[in-house]
Amino acid sequence: MTRTDVIVIGGGIHGCCTALHLARRGLKPIVLEKNTVGRHASGVNAGGVRQLMRHTAEIPLSMAAMDAWERLDALLGPELAANCNFVGGVGQIGIAESAQELAWCRERVAEMRALGYDFEELIDADELKRLVPSVADICRGGIVSRRDGHANPFRTTQSFRLRAEQLGARILERTRVTGLEQGDGGWTVTTDRGTFGADIVVNCGGAWAWQAGAMVGEHFPKSHFASTLMVTSRMPHFIDPVVIGIDRVLSFKQTEAGTVVIGGGILGDPDLDAETAETVSDRMMESAATVYEFFPILRQATIVRTWAGLEALMPDVIPVIGPSRVASGLWHAFGFSGHGFQLGPIVGSVIADLIVDGVSPLPIAAFSPTRFTAEGKLRPPAQ
Repeated sequence: MTRTDVIVIGGGIHGCCTALHLARRGLKPIVLEKNTVGRHASGVNAGGVRQLMRHTAEIPLSMAAMDAWERLDALLGPELAANCNFVGGVGQIGIAESAQELAWCRERVAEMRALGYDFEELIDADELKRLVPSVADICRGGIVSRRDGHANPFRTTQSFRLRAEQLGARILERTRVTGLEQGDGGWTVTTDRGTFGADIVVNCGGAWAWQAGAMVGEHFPKSHFASTLMVTSRMPHFIDPVVIGIDRVLSFKQTEAGTVVIGGGILGDPDLDAETAETVSDRMMESAATVYEFFPILRQATIVRTWAGLEALMPDVIPVIGPSRVASGLWHAFGFSGHGFQLGPIVGSVIADLIVDGVSPLPIAAFSPTRFTAEGKLRPPAQ
């Protein structure tokens, strides 16, 4: 048996970032990844670094994460930070097409102000046109978070992986966890490539995280989805911000290479057992049609590739972060429901703080596993 301080299950951005922060705190984590690092959600998402339109429970995490994104040099070193292709300060904009959507934006900004947050701003049609000159005239304005931006998801995940390894973490790919058992000597983690022992286990298993919980009798929702994206041929530069829809399925950004990455929640066909997800042409056409309507310039573009990734989906659409409700020394960080990429640099720090110091400097009560029943159902909200 190979023994170490901490075993991290899952080699996505949260698993790698957790390993990095644990290593920074002097521990020797081993990451066990059943496939390859960044193979699923972490490496194939749209790369949005977004505070905009977050669930209110996520806002403190998201703000702290944005600070971390802007200090990637300190976290990763200049070379690995540059490899992330992070572009901040270009903003993310939620575009309002109708009066009803604009009214929602107004209410959202008022709600945020009442909570003490001022990073979201209501913008009218003139300001939207100034920020995004190519937008169609049907758009009435929207909501903007000017500090937001985007990064390359695959390169970012690999950068966190490499930095964790530089600090002493071990990352073992193609190593599938098949058993998890706690005894007097701590945790025994059985895999198809040997047995590992540790005092602490962190479950960052993404869409498969419920399986690790089930191994110790802790049940979570098994829901997942396949997020899809497509990319165009290169185009002349026409937009800086990342754009998302309010009610319509819309999300896209233009990369430094000139290609346009289009996402926004169009679902593919997932196969959790086979660890694959396929795009569906009719649904992708719907997404493309929305983009063409909002941005006529894209009617000149050619779609050159589509792909899909598997992601966990919690019924309340916020993650699970915190200690197991059935076993000591087991921690969870999964279920980011399609919006975990931006949170990556901070979630690992939170887990490391909980393990080493016993407390998180950020509020995470809303993400507690205790919001689920013993059968894995979401508890009804308290009256």
